[in-house]
Amino acid sequence: MTYRLFEGKDHAFSYQKYRFTPPDELKNIILQYLCKKKGEPHVLAVDLGCGTGQNSRLLAPHFQEVVGIDISECQLEEARAVPGYPNVTYRKGTAEELPFPDCSVDLLAAASAAHWFDQSRFLAEANRVLKPGGCVALLGFSDSGTRFHYQGCGERLNHIYEEVKKVLLPFTSKRAAVADGKLEELYTAIPFPDKERIESVQVKSSISVRNLAGFIETWSMFQGYKKKDPEAAGQLLLTTQKRFLEVMGVMSPDTEMEQEMEYFCILTSKPAPSTL
Repeated sequence: MTYRLFEGKDHAFSYQKYRFTPPDELKNIILQYLCKKKGEPHVLAVDLGCGTGQNSRLLAPHFQEVVGIDISECQLEEARAVPGYPNVTYRKGTAEELPFPDCSVDLLAAASAAHWFDQSRFLAEANRVLKPGGCVALLGFSDSGTRFHYQGCGERLNHIYEEVKKVLLPFTSKRAAVADGKLEELYTAIPFPDKERIESVQVKSSISVRNLAGFIETWSMFQGYKKKDPEAAGQLLLTTQKRFLEVMGVMSPDTEMEQEMEYFCILTSKPAPSTL
């Protein structure tokens, strides 16, 4: 089953503007794993569920070609509008039916997307298109590990953030909950003997109150809430922003705070043919 939840133009615009690029720490772990299992050259990387292309662009300097795949034409339009990446192209498609020949792909990557895949069909396609020694890298973040810090009021900010998630809980799909479980079921189903989990990569960054509200707007559960009650959803964002500003004692929504996020990654490598 292919989930179609990110196809509207407004959602795609928010996704491009507010969605996070995966951290360099994880990118480096993935590239080191690929070098160890397959080695150079790094010819083709495929970014599955690429959305507006944040992960595709992150991979671009390290491969001869990067192809981003997504089911949403609106997301792909936003991705294509970003200049400066001549070796990146985007195609409409799904992780379960990849438009590549057998044994042609060096890296299959997915950033905060693999929980939407039909796991058995995806794993079959991965086995088909990967070169011997080629790798899969499935990364994401566990939102239960997100924390905010600002001049001693971090716990109060964290409490507001948790309250927002409680409001949206009824609109959280089972697939989205899988992501917070760090793809445990998918990891277990991987048929390749060489696989490993990176359980926790702590990443600290700065984020403005305005951009945090924008990030919340990109969530699939927020979009579900917005579909049911657009006025209440819009009010939730405004109220959340106002509460953050009041606790922080500032007026400007562009005021930045520290955000700590917990990323994870699943890595696996297709076995090379036996030489015996």
